[in-house]
Amino acid sequence: MLIVAALGGNALLKRGETQSFANQRTNVRHAARQLANLIIAGHQVVVTHGNGPQVGMLALQSAAGPPDAIAPLDVLGAETEGMIGYMIEQELRNNLPAGARVATLLTQVLVDLDDPAFQRPEKPIGPVYKGPAVAQALAERGWQLSPDGQGWRRVVASPQPLAILEQPEISALLASGITVICAGGGGIPCARQGNGTLIGVEAVIDKDRSSGLLAAGLGADLLMLLTDVDAAYVGFGTPAAKAIAETDPASLKLRLADFRAGSMGPKIEAAIHFAEATGRRAAIGQLEDADRIFHGLAGTFVNGAATGLRFRA
Repeated sequence: MLIVAALGGNALLKRGETQSFANQRTNVRHAARQLANLIIAGHQVVVTHGNGPQVGMLALQSAAGPPDAIAPLDVLGAETEGMIGYMIEQELRNNLPAGARVATLLTQVLVDLDDPAFQRPEKPIGPVYKGPAVAQALAERGWQLSPDGQGWRRVVASPQPLAILEQPEISALLASGITVICAGGGGIPCARQGNGTLIGVEAVIDKDRSSGLLAAGLGADLLMLLTDVDAAYVGFGTPAAKAIAETDPASLKLRLADFRAGSMGPKIEAAIHFAEATGRRAAIGQLEDADRIFHGLAGTFVNGAATGLRFRA
């Protein structure tokens, strides 16, 4: 079975944790153990990952330097893809049998410069700001902020991914029996100019949307969207919240308003797109439950063969 496993940026650096490399390494190690179990069981796995916390921190570091050295978001995205990919690859190698082959591939993802997302930033990146730090971030950085849990986070444009430019290379690596880590942070956003040349774009693509596009293009059997919550909920954050166990794409489309843009919303969109495009299953759940999700014992499944919404007890 070919599985595309998308690791959320907040699963690799949990909410409320100090944004240290030690914490990130610990969380990556836990993720690698889960994924290694699937590979050892004989499945092919393509690993993608988010970068929201990490790209935001690199943006802060970049902004602290000389004005003419501030790096654009596409460059920062490439940096996080290499940084996080390195940690995932190393920990996978530490958990796989000797001789296992793993490769991290920098991945460019095509977007449209006319995408309306550029006028409506919604992708949260970086740390959570609270109290006086909110006004300070607005005054000093001029960033757009949006509510996130008990605080506020910077939001940036998140255009729709149109094509994974390195998809043929990913397919070639898979055909050679190599576990591939790619499309990190949704991939490096780029666009084609009128003469056909590529340019980088100031944006952060949602990794779930890119992962769904990639999974469909590769003909994956299962798309796993792994995050820091155990399922997709209707009424999330309220006393009436209910975890969805299984649903069909059409029924889920009727509940899109239940899922927050820039957070669970893109996961729902990616799961719907994959299930409709392939007729196969997509799953949303907690990173720590990856093995149980694979066996259908946890998480939310979007499945064309299902009827209506079935909730977990």
